[in-house]
Amino acid sequence: MTTVDSPSPKTATLSIVVACFNEEQTLAPCIEKVRTVADEQLSLEIIIVDDGSTDRSLRIAHGLKEKYPEIVVISQDHNQGKGAALRAGFQRATGDFVGVQDADLEYDPTDLKRLIVPLLNGEADVVFGSRFLSSGAHRVLYFWHSLGNHFLTLLSNMFTDLNLTDMETCYKVFRRDIIQSIEIKENRFGFEPEIVAKVAHMRVRIFEMGVSYYGRTYEEGKKVGMKDGFRALYCIVRYNLHRAPGPIQFLAYLAIGGIAAIVNYVVFIAMFAAGWNVAAAAPTAFGLAAVVNYLLCVIVLFRHKARWNSTVEVIMYSLLVSVVACLDLGITKTLISAGTAPGMAKLAATAAGLIVNFSGRKYWVFPEASSGPWKPARPHPGN
Repeated sequence: MTTVDSPSPKTATLSIVVACFNEEQTLAPCIEKVRTVADEQLSLEIIIVDDGSTDRSLRIAHGLKEKYPEIVVISQDHNQGKGAALRAGFQRATGDFVGVQDADLEYDPTDLKRLIVPLLNGEADVVFGSRFLSSGAHRVLYFWHSLGNHFLTLLSNMFTDLNLTDMETCYKVFRRDIIQSIEIKENRFGFEPEIVAKVAHMRVRIFEMGVSYYGRTYEEGKKVGMKDGFRALYCIVRYNLHRAPGPIQFLAYLAIGGIAAIVNYVVFIAMFAAGWNVAAAAPTAFGLAAVVNYLLCVIVLFRHKARWNSTVEVIMYSLLVSVVACLDLGITKTLISAGTAPGMAKLAATAAGLIVNFSGRKYWVFPEASSGPWKPARPHPGN
């Protein structure tokens, strides 16, 4: 069996998408280094996507295109962000595999030759380059920036059930059919957590290999800022929560259920104090809380901005709500009859409802598989 560092006898084409915004100083040297990746077993398609540069970057890109036939130039009318540039490049790619290269030369293009080996050998579908696994050269820069990267990677891993060491890495190489099947929505640096989430959802074979890193300071042109860090947090939740592992979803549901429980409790106590009997106050309070719970679950937790797509789902959800409503009423009445204060009785019923509600929604109403590592297809019965 071949290893990830051994050469492959197969020939293939690698499409390298180079996102560029105001990189007139480094674009030409970057492309020259990228071209050295090609050999007798690997041909290149280099796609330069100029993202509305206001310097000489686009002119340099066209000059490189005239010089080298393997270069394709795409020009964005205005600056949209790294994600938008990569999206345009991925759609244009025609190679067997597709890789990402920034034009700023923070990453060494010769590392791409190693990253593609697991793909060439048929061992991987996606390969990420990690700045934290490599024994190669690394420029020493910002401590807090590095700490932020580790935190975002940890959070992403909790939501995807992967064990990556560098979620925010630039270097990613894909089988072309994989990357072109993914709808990329993020326009800026939110691309990184979004693409990790979506390949985790696909359960494809993901490898990670160390790469060198020659980072820049902000004075030298580094563009990632604190705003992008907060966007990354949002993207991790947005693109992962509906497919996150059970414990993560349950914590999110506790927050949603807690909001609904407050509605349930406040409405019930207000109605009970106003003279409503338990048989009327409990179902009314529960019904209002169920509406709040449902809206938050559909929009935030299980299906982002989802809409019902079948009569069966509506029936199943209605049945679940009915079961939990009966449970809520039964527990509340039983405890009050036993001498428990109305508030405490309602709290106990609400806690039981949280557990039943979450289990029913995750495994019955919204039975969507969690993200995670590669999962081989089950053999066909009889094979």
